This record gives sequence, C-alpha cells and structure tokens, in this order.
Amino acid sequence: MLHVAFVRNLNQGQRGHVSTTDLVAAFDDAGCHDASPFQSNGTIVFSGEAAHAADAMCALAARTGVERKVFVLAWEDLADIVDAHRHADDAARRELTLHAPVRLALDEQYGEGAARRRCRLLQTEVGWTVTANERDRESNATPVIERLTGAPATSRGLPTLIRLIDRPR
Repeated sequence: MLHVAFVRNLNQGQRGHVSTTDLVAAFDDAGCHDASPFQSNGTIVFSGEAAHAADAMCALAARTGVERKVFVLAWEDLADIVDAHRHADDAARRELTLHAPVRLALDEQYGEGAARRRCRLLQTEVGWTVTANERDRESNATPVIERLTGAPATSRGLPTLIRLIDRPR
C-alpha cells in the first residue's frame, strides 16, 4: 500500500537538519526500498505499512542523532482530501495539518483559537485538519493545532499537496 510520510520540522539540507540521502536511507533501513522524497520539507512517499515510517524515524535517529516525529496518511486518503479542497476559491491559502489521533470539534472554542492566528478550521477528522489562512503566503495551522491538541503537529500547504498528488508516479 502506498503511504505519504510527513516528517515534522525537517528541512532537508539546511544547517542542523538531515540530508535527503540520510532520510531516504532511513526509510531503506526500515524496509521501504522505494521511498521517494517530495521537495525538501520532510514529505516522502513509500510503499509498505504505515508503521514503517516510525521505524524509519528510529533509523534516522540512529544514523544522524536527529529525532523527529512523523505522521502518515495512505495515498488514497491524501488524494481524497486534496480532491475535496483543490477547487476552492481559497485553495492557495489552505493547509493540511497532521496531528495527534484526535478529532477537533468545529465549534466556537476551537474556532476562536484559530481566528486569533488568522485562520479557520474547515474540516477535521481523527489525526488531521484542513485550515484556511486569512492571508496569502501565511502558514498558521501548525501552531494553532499544536495549541488545540497539546501535541506536535506538522502542516503542508494545499498547493504543495496538489503538486504531489498530480505528479507522475
């Protein structure tokens, strides 16, 4: 089964971050021999079980000393999320945030927390939320979701995810 791993706080090749070579090698160490990185933001497509991504993070820590949290979605689930949002008028300002396995309520309390950071919660399921930023070229979802869940999260912009889903496999 095809999955997409979203590694939190990983900008491959920047000072203090691991290289793309190390990231791919960590997935190879975990048994994912076809891991394919997308851009340099810690997004990687791989075949196998979702649990392989956690194994890859253990391998990454052993290789580099860098520990990172990883979130995983099945390719089909990611494609469904992207398809549901790609044609919205504000698609360029939308983000997908992966987070702890909880479902946030689309209620006034959570909405006010998001509004303080200039974004809105649009859709939420267990482990992920789609938000819309008020302004172009802003990325506010991660701190909002981390505050609401009390746990680490990671976000990717919808335009990035559209390019990922649309690229030839």
